[in-house]
Amino acid sequence: MPEVCRFFGILIALYYDDHNPPHFHAKYGDEKISIEIATLRVLEGRLPSRALGMVMEWASLHQNDLLKGWEAAKNSQVPEKIEPLQ
Repeated sequence: MPEVCRFFGILIALYYDDHNPPHFHAKYGDEKISIEIATLRVLEGRLPSRALGMVMEWASLHQNDLLKGWEAAKNSQVPEKIEPLQ
């Protein structure tokens, strides 16, 4: 599970050889969520509303980076780190 970003206690990761559709995983405390990259639709899980808002804001700024990272992870390569939300 390569970590691609961390901000405000939120960890963002892409998994190697993960299933479609392209998505990323976010973890905040004990809560986890997976979000489709193209649509920013929640696929599974939940986060507290404030953390979810920050994840969505960050993801909307970095959709292209996330797609590149997804492709790298699908090819068993380490995805590049992505700038955190500030």
